[in-house]
Amino acid sequence: MSTATAPSARPGWAARARLPAFPWDRLVPFGEQARAHPGGIVDLSVGTPVDATPAVVQDALRSAANAPGYPLTIGTAALREALVSWVRRRFGAELTAAQVVPTIGSKETVALLPSLLGLSPGSQVLVPALAYPTYDVGARLAGCVPVATDDPTGHDPSRVGLVWLNSPANPTGEVLPAERLRAVVTWGREHGILVASDECYLELGWTAEPVSVLHPSVCGDSADGVLAVHSLSKRSNLAGYRAGFVAGDAAAVAVLVEARKHMGLLVPGPVQAAMVGALGDDGHVRAQRKVYAARRDQLLAAVRAAGFSVEHSVAGLYLWCTRDEPCWDTVAALAEVGVLVAPGEFYGAAGGRHVRLALTATDERVAAAAERLAALR
Repeated sequence: MSTATAPSARPGWAARARLPAFPWDRLVPFGEQARAHPGGIVDLSVGTPVDATPAVVQDALRSAANAPGYPLTIGTAALREALVSWVRRRFGAELTAAQVVPTIGSKETVALLPSLLGLSPGSQVLVPALAYPTYDVGARLAGCVPVATDDPTGHDPSRVGLVWLNSPANPTGEVLPAERLRAVVTWGREHGILVASDECYLELGWTAEPVSVLHPSVCGDSADGVLAVHSLSKRSNLAGYRAGFVAGDAAAVAVLVEARKHMGLLVPGPVQAAMVGALGDDGHVRAQRKVYAARRDQLLAAVRAAGFSVEHSVAGLYLWCTRDEPCWDTVAALAEVGVLVAPGEFYGAAGGRHVRLALTATDERVAAAAERLAALR
């Protein structure tokens, strides 16, 4: 007789582990439909880079390929200096090596930050009303309560353990001005609440200039109470390397480092070397921006000509569009012409009549998308 535990008698941890259904699974049949198009699929659903990783980064990775020992959780001295130097050069913020830590991409941080900080179960984690789903998942993994809001300062601070900001925003491409960021940071400091800002699209401003929470116009001359979360995936085509970092409040960084040591969350040594190469070279970032700008111009004109309204989308790698119909109707219509997009519902109830189109397709595929949009009915 089987001794397996019956589903009805599963232990308490099983309930704790329950997470929302992985949303992208719902898109599978539309992807199959788009692939059946005679010209093949144009996949604008996921923002994964398609252009080559810069040579300077590949060279740095190869030079560090002989890596028999464990890497440092805090990063090599060269990487910590590169991070401090980049933050100073890019934001005018003066940090020390104790205020930065490399991470395994930025999604790791988004998913684990409430847990790594040791937030009390039941405390609220404030996340943007329209947001990348992993903010919600990260709160749930820690036993916290995700609360979607665009006004963190309007909440009862006694119940809040962490505030997430995201500018430029995924999925909308909205950029929060310095005064709005400053208001949230000031509120957080007044109540002892950490403010974490996901800034992985910061280098991709189009008609608005994004600002970091580490910029003096937001946090003054101190990073107390703030963390900036960054990724090299978009700016440097390093999604396959899993390369990111956190910078800001020294006490918070120390807590993250200690937890990461225990958990063995180590950025591989060769990847750390590649990050040094990427952070020290601004030329490839400028070149990639030009590529994305050209794709954006072509796609933006095409979706507008096809009758879509485009909202926000002033920065980042996405167009936030609507035909004023349920988002799944739009997804279906686009799949019929071989174009796959992300339904706005994935990012919150407020996105129920929008879709997100990524700029991360080759020039040829973006041109094909523009041509197919012209035939959309």
